This record gives sequence, C-alpha cells and structure tokens, in this order.
Amino acid sequence: MIVMVAAALYAVWFLSGRFSRFLSKSIRDKYGRVRSRLLGLIPVLPLIVYAILDPVNGVVVIVHVMLIWLIADGIGHLVRKLLNRSSKAGEEAAGEGKRGKPWWDRFYIAGACAVVFCVVYLSCGWYLAHHVSETDYVLTTNKDIGVDSIRVVQIADSHIGATFDGEGFANHMKTIQKVNPDVVVITGDYVDDDTTREDMVRSCRALGEMKTTYGVFFVYGNHDKGYFDYRDFDDADLRAELTKNGVKILEDTSVDITDGICLIGRKDRSEDQRADGTGRMGMPELTADMDKDKYNILLDHQPNDYDNEAASGVDLVLSGHTHGGQLIPIGWIGEWSGTNDKTYGLETREDTAFIVNSGISDWAIGYKTGTSSEFGVIDIKRG
Repeated sequence: MIVMVAAALYAVWFLSGRFSRFLSKSIRDKYGRVRSRLLGLIPVLPLIVYAILDPVNGVVVIVHVMLIWLIADGIGHLVRKLLNRSSKAGEEAAGEGKRGKPWWDRFYIAGACAVVFCVVYLSCGWYLAHHVSETDYVLTTNKDIGVDSIRVVQIADSHIGATFDGEGFANHMKTIQKVNPDVVVITGDYVDDDTTREDMVRSCRALGEMKTTYGVFFVYGNHDKGYFDYRDFDDADLRAELTKNGVKILEDTSVDITDGICLIGRKDRSEDQRADGTGRMGMPELTADMDKDKYNILLDHQPNDYDNEAASGVDLVLSGHTHGGQLIPIGWIGEWSGTNDKTYGLETREDTAFIVNSGISDWAIGYKTGTSSEFGVIDIKRG
C-alpha cells in the first residue's frame, strides 16, 4: 500500500503535466509552465476526490491511468517518428520545401487515445467485477461415486460488503438455486474485515435457504477470521450463524456425502501464521485415513500446495483466493513468484484435477481486468 500511495502521488504530478499538453501553445506560453500544470491538475481533481473517498479503488484507478498513458505516449512517440520519417522522405522525393508541423504533431493524439482507452478499460473492469457469471466444468471418473453424477457449486471470495451486501448475496443465491446444485461449497473468504454483522447474518440465512441434495459446506479463508478487530461480530458469531443455518464447517475434517464421495475441508494456510492459530495438518496427516476407492474432493482456499495435494491421491481440489488474477499483471506475478501454483481455471497434475475459482466478488478492489466474477458449476460424472 505504501508503494501504491507513492505511485499515486507521482501519478497525480504526472497526469497534471500530461493534461496540460492539451492546452494550446499560446496558452502555455501565456501562463508559463507552473500555471499550465495547475490548469492540467483540474481534470485530475475528480480522481483525487475519488481516492480520498475510496483510497484503495482511487489509487488503483489513478495508477492505471498513469501506466496506460505512459504506454500510449511510448506508442505515440514511435508512430510519430515513423510518420515524420515517411513524410520527410516523401517531400524530398517530390522536391518540396519545408512545411509546417504535420497534423500528427499539432494534436496530442496519444493523450486523447489514453483518456478514451482508460475510460473503456476501467469501465469494463468495473463491470467484470460486479457482474457474476456461471462457469461450467464437466469431470469424469471411473470410481463408483454412488450416483450417476453429482453437481457441485463452488462459491469463493464473496467478501460480503465489497461489491454486494447481504441482500445482494441472497439474490446471487437465488440465481445459483436455479442450476439445482446437489452440494454447495464455500471455499473461503466468505466475509471480510469490513463486513457488517447485519450483512453476515443475512448472507448466512441465504445459505440456509438453499435447497440442495447433500447440503452446504464451508472452509475458512485468510480473511474470514479478520485481520483487525473493528467489525461488529467475531468468529464465534460467524460460526454460530453458519451452524444455525445448516452450513457444515470443515476444518481439517472430512465427511462422506454419498457412499462414494468424500469432502475434505482443509484449514487455511494463514492458520500457520496466526499467533492464536493451531496450524493446519499437512496433506499426509490429513489424508492418512482417506479411502482412495472413493472420489475425494479437497476444499483448500489458497492454491499453493499442489505437489503435496496431488501426491496425496485426492481426485479434485477446489480453491479461490487469487480472484483469478484480479488486475493485470497480478496473476502472472503470483505464479512467477511461486506465491500461487495456479491463478485460475482447471489443471490436472498426476491423477488430481485442480480448479481455481476467480470469486463471486472481490476484496476492497472493485475492478477486475484480468478475469471476471463467477460461481463454478462442476458436474462430476461416472465414466
């Protein structure tokens, strides 16, 4: 955040200079460099106000505008050089004399393109974050799962209160109900530090209203227990509301949902880092008594233990946490740095399928440029 704030302050200075380039040369000469830059600051004021009212999203927008403008300027510089070279060659071939500046040098085209692209790009990012779509997967198995097929709906990273409140979450559950889920799994970051008790209670009640064949199951993410102490409910309240509404919490525990399908819920990786946490089991310990003849589905919020999970012999691992990459290029950085084994989608390692969900919402950032918000529908069929 310190880096982002520093980048935002630099971006304000940078953008004021860029906007001042829209002023005519006569105005810039009349007012001088400093006052021209102050005039260029006027279009930046709405972004500054946005950053004051919503620091996270305001900084995200300002930094994006700066980076996009830098790219546009770089492309514009190259294009102008090519056009000027071509124009000069044409004039020399025609034997024409020196002329005034060509139109591409008289207008700040790169800046205009940057402004238009920023508006379109960030508007699309806002839409992708707030519009929830359905993503379907079909998996087959030779194991006897006890039924011909089972439909699992995965909900990840709702961060209640970020892009929708408790009532908004309830509306999304009504949409999900229409796909007739056999089982619903919540793979972490259900609530956040900014979630209110009212929204938490309403969203838990919405889960209790879901009609499924085998129930609703929950594993913790790194945000669910909260990093701070200012929200008006605690973990005990969350547990009580989930349990009251029939949601089964899995913490390094497992449950059979059919004679041939087992759900294994893993504690989040953050438990190893919490001062008051008890840590979580390693995969060998967690799956020591696992029946490998059954189809075993592991719920693990963070997708960063793929080698051990594949070696354990589980059939399917469902995760969230990454928000599908959220903003370009965060997803690539997460994988390149080894923070995450995968950012989004389906991957198979050995005999284990891994699915990372981009999340039905977001953390504090209200834009998704690297992905879109979703819930997953996974049909597991006997082959």
